[in-house]
Amino acid sequence: MLRRIIEESWQRSLGLQADPDMPPSALTFDGDALKEYRRGHPLASIMPVINKLLIQPSSEQGLLVAVGDELGRLLWVDGDAALRRRAEGMMFVEGADWSEASVGTSAPGTALALGRSVQVAGAEHFNRAVHPWSCTAVPFHDPDTGAVIGVLDITGTEMAVAPHTLTLVEATVAAAQAQLRVERLQLAAAERDRLAERRMPARAAGHKTVHGTGSRTSAPVRSLYRNSLQLLGRDNALLSIEGRTVSLSPRHSEMLALLSIHPDGLSAEELGSLLFGEVPAMTLRAEMVRLRKVLQQFNPAAVPESRPYRLTVDVLPDAGQVLGCLQRGAHRLALEIYRGPVLPHSEAPGVVKLRRRVSTLLREAVLTDGSAEALLQYAELPEAGDDIAVRMAALKLLPPRSPKRAAVVADLERLESELGTHRRP
Repeated sequence: MLRRIIEESWQRSLGLQADPDMPPSALTFDGDALKEYRRGHPLASIMPVINKLLIQPSSEQGLLVAVGDELGRLLWVDGDAALRRRAEGMMFVEGADWSEASVGTSAPGTALALGRSVQVAGAEHFNRAVHPWSCTAVPFHDPDTGAVIGVLDITGTEMAVAPHTLTLVEATVAAAQAQLRVERLQLAAAERDRLAERRMPARAAGHKTVHGTGSRTSAPVRSLYRNSLQLLGRDNALLSIEGRTVSLSPRHSEMLALLSIHPDGLSAEELGSLLFGEVPAMTLRAEMVRLRKVLQQFNPAAVPESRPYRLTVDVLPDAGQVLGCLQRGAHRLALEIYRGPVLPHSEAPGVVKLRRRVSTLLREAVLTDGSAEALLQYAELPEAGDDIAVRMAALKLLPPRSPKRAAVVADLERLESELGTHRRP
């Protein structure tokens, strides 16, 4: 009889259309795309802690240690060399997707789905290819916000689900989260020192200070994780700095979006034109005053400078990440980052231009170089809901006996009926 937690996970897996007889999924990331994604992930800085407390001891005990992101994609897999080779047969490798949606019930995917520790033994796994294995997983939580940011997993034989294994993994996660918190406090202190130095008179600071020109007065502190601005698929942007996050109003979201993609700054006229079109300068000044009050309460380091208007901290917008990936030809990584149009309901001219650019370049990249899987993933986006060209391209690339062809054909027939179009023979 299945444990309740496993039965509920199996039901979720069925609802997510996972197939227990299909081999686990292919890679989501590989090569340079994987390296780049890992470099920017918050867990990258605490891997030395995990290596010392768990990976090194596990290598001697015939176990594998995996660290995945919040979506269940394995970023690091290490441990017993012989076991790693065996695990490759079920695609338990770096870059593979082990979420419940992909492989069904497993310790990493189920721990992320529930937000708590999970042990899965043998045939409790949803996918039959994983039945010879057992695993224990514990999610990482952001020490500031409490949000799930990843998962730590031990995989192997029966020892992988022993009671002491769960205790060990939970202790390692607690130590890693504590280390992440310490690093963030150190970074915040360094940032405060940097801001204090910027406010010092030029002679006291020991170097020339230039006001109102956009010149940097000191080198930025190396960030232990990226400050970010989430714009994709949302009208209220999320600004994250030093591990803290604030939700912005639609207007303030537009202003931060425009400033984040113009790191050298914008004049009042330029920002006003991108934001409003033709409006009095007083309107922009009033909005900027309100934005500064919000950011002053959130984090003084985030308050924009004037003349020109410019952010004083490096903030990476997710839309900029997508564009950067597309410029390097990494369309698979761009597709993973993309969550929908930039501030979808904004009518600010500069935001509309950015939205069109990101969406158009992503579609062109997927159509030109995308695999069948990438095309099908793109087709699930709301903006691609009636995109016949994308589905036709996927149909051409899918193997003749692929079980996914039937769903694509049915989707095409529905769209052609609704839109009154016809496929070419």
